Amino acid sequence: MNEVIFERNEDKAVSMAAYMKNLFPFAGIPAPERIQLTKLALRESKQLPFDELAALVRFYYDKPEREYQYLAIDLITANVKRLTFDQLLHFKPFVIEKAWWDSVDAWRKFFGLWGAANFTEMPQVFAAFFGEADFWHRRIAINLQLMYKENTDTGLLKKAIIYDKTTKEFFIQKAIGWSLRQYSKSDPAWVRAFIETTELSSLAVREGSKYLPRN
Repeated sequence: MNEVIFERNEDKAVSMAAYMKNLFPFAGIPAPERIQLTKLALRESKQLPFDELAALVRFYYDKPEREYQYLAIDLITANVKRLTFDQLLHFKPFVIEKAWWDSVDAWRKFFGLWGAANFTEMPQVFAAFFGEADFWHRRIAINLQLMYKENTDTGLLKKAIIYDKTTKEFFIQKAIGWSLRQYSKSDPAWVRAFIETTELSSLAVREGSKYLPRN
């Protein structure tokens, strides 16, 4: 495979880095442009053996500009359905490398897609993140089922929320609210009852009840 190289756009790089609180350098490639530039690489990646694919993900993730971390996650996500559970967990440590909400939520989508395609093993994916020391890992446990709608395992959702309901970290409380808000589209009665019977932060309640019908 030919290496993907993002040519730096100075003006956009500065503004994109500022939007992300200058935590990471950017090349200045907006998402639509990045998607166009990486289409071929994603397509060709589907022919790679796992070891070569994993090495390619590592190669791009180690590059300094943030767009390369996005590319690395896109590459493995394009191949998610062919991974075994053990291969999936190879990428768990990446979650807490160069971690911020943008990369962590992209990794959450990756793990969530695998769980949706291998639903009987989804609880094992959840268990890999639940109760972990790093809160970014636990954010994935809370938000793992965002796309599952009526297939959401409410027992696991409740377990993840209860574990972290008093955690002060903003991104944890935001995750709790997000998971409840998303599930309220499928089962508003369950979400309402959960909020009314569980002591949650004001942020989690505010976010989680956004779509609930007013009494």
